Amino acid sequence: MQQQQQQRRMFMAALLALLFLLAAVSTTEAGKKEKPEKKAKKSDCGEWQWSVCVPTSGDCGLGTREGTRTGAECKQTTKTQKCKIPCNWKKQFGAECKYQFQAWGECDLNTALKTRTGNLKRALHNADCQKTVTISKPCGKLTKPKPQGKFHLLKAA
Repeated sequence: MQQQQQQRRMFMAALLALLFLLAAVSTTEAGKKEKPEKKAKKSDCGEWQWSVCVPTSGDCGLGTREGTRTGAECKQTTKTQKCKIPCNWKKQFGAECKYQFQAWGECDLNTALKTRTGNLKRALHNADCQKTVTISKPCGKLTKPKPQGKFHLLKAA
């Protein structure tokens, strides 16, 4: 008998806790709905236009970029932002553009160059990057096929 009363008390306590949680959630949601929505500020300020990232020292690493926007009633028309140019990116195509390159092609015997194409993978801060780039490099030493056969030992004189 005593065990049944203890189970009833635990059941009632759990039920009260559940009701309390439901009440708390419903008042929280009601409070959110009652708040007046903020009116969107109408502004004649234009979008921010950012310059390229200029490294503090060298050609990569931490640096800054300048932002400007136009508008008669803008509180702020220029600002400076910290930026970073990764040092392992190819600078040949712009320090803010990263490309995924294909394998090197065959050597062109007329030009002694081999080429490969890269597709734009990522551009930092809306940089103006080409969608596809092509690079070339010298083929290097052209190796002649080695004659296959038995080795001939030279006798020392």
